[in-house]
Formats: sequence, C-alpha cells, structure tokens
Amino acid sequence: MSELHDHLGGEPAIWIGHDWGSVAVASLVSHEPARSRGAVLISVPYFPAGHALETLVPLVDRSIYPADQYPDGQWDYYRYYNTHFASAVADLDADKAASLASIYRSGDPEKIAKPAANATVTRRGGRFGAAHRAPPTDLDRALWPLADFETLVRSFDTDGFRAPCAWYVNDEANIAYAGKASDGGRLSLPVLFVNGDYDQMNSINGNLMGDPMRDACTDLTVAHLPGAHWLPLECKGGLTLAIRAWLESKNLTAAGA
Repeated sequence: MSELHDHLGGEPAIWIGHDWGSVAVASLVSHEPARSRGAVLISVPYFPAGHALETLVPLVDRSIYPADQYPDGQWDYYRYYNTHFASAVADLDADKAASLASIYRSGDPEKIAKPAANATVTRRGGRFGAAHRAPPTDLDRALWPLADFETLVRSFDTDGFRAPCAWYVNDEANIAYAGKASDGGRLSLPVLFVNGDYDQMNSINGNLMGDPMRDACTDLTVAHLPGAHWLPLECKGGLTLAIRAWLESKNLTAAGA
C-alpha cells in the first residue's frame, strides 16, 4: 500500500477499509501517519495491539458467550483456522459459489445478543459440519446483483480461499508488527468507525469490542447503520452518507480527499 501510494504521488490521503481491509488501513495509518489525513474503518474496529485471537478473545461478551461453553466466543471459527487450516480452506473450496452465498448474508436484528453460528465451528467439525462443503444456498439478492456475484465467484476460481484465509494464521507476525507502530499505536488523525448494529461478530454496541479503539484514537467518530457485517453491500446509501457527513464535519472535503 505504501508503494502504491508513492506511485500515485504520496500526498496525505484518506484511507477507507472494510473487514480485513479495515485492519490493513489501521495498520498503515498507525505506522506511517504522514501518509494520512484521515481513516474510515468499516465493520471491524481498530485494535492497536494487533488484530489476533490474543487481543480479541479477552473482549468477548460473556453474557452471550459463557466461557465454559464458548471459550473463544464468536471467534471460535478463527481458532478453527489455527487448528485445522487445511480442512477449513478445503471445505470452503469444495463449492465456492455456495460458500460465498452462505457467507454474504443480510443482517437480522433478531440475532442480536444471541450466539453467532461462527461460535460453534469447532464442535461441528467445521463451518459446514460433517458435509465439509456448503449446502446449496440461494444468493442474497439484497446484497448482490447476479452478474456482480458471478464476478466474485470467478475471482476465487484461480486460487480459492487459501490466500484470504491466511490472515487467520498470521497472528504472531501481526502482533509483532503492531508493536512497531508510531506512538504506541495511538492515532491523532480523524478516524471514522462505521458500526453494523446487527453484526454479531464485530458490533461495538454494549460490549468491550470498541474499548481499545476508543482508548487509542484521540479524534474518533462512530456512525451506526442498521445492517450486519457487509455494510458496503447492505447499506450502500447510508454508508456513503455517513462518510460524507464525517468528511464535511472534519473539513476533509478539499481537493485530494
């Protein structure tokens, strides 16, 4: 990202990331603040000590995930990658279209404050249980036009799920890298975090998930949207408006933004 930024001229920029992209953006702005005028983190908050099981599990809401039943809380699927990586990837690769259709789902407010399916992956022997492949799953048309989804599936045809899933087995290196951030990982630039209020995995509502970010960011704005994890797909208009309002409120709408 730094090399791309240099190639594009290197002027301080506003960086926007979603999911693991949020982690990458936060890593970039914390290590090279001179490259940045602001950062937008969507769905996944900032963890200055690194985004890893070691930093996530202590923040689990134990009123939803009692430790004796859910030792890793909603991050059980993450643990499964660490202990059964080849199997986890093979299960996803067995039917890429069905896997992606099962992963990309709209939010359901009825699931808030209830255990996420990702919390029981280990006890089920994998994301899809004994079948070790995604069941036939209808595309969520609220998120994807058919042509766009077909393009997404084709993008996985060459290399499958192994490379993106490798994030989950890189904890040691990610924690070490986080320890090299400027000013101990504190961010003084304007930061917008966009929370999905129906996101069972990452919502910062009523739990500890947002505390490390709040402690590390001196100019933090939090916006809330009525969606789950895939806010760029589920809440396109609301997300655009939230970013625009933040840019205006921080006087970041000048040329180059």
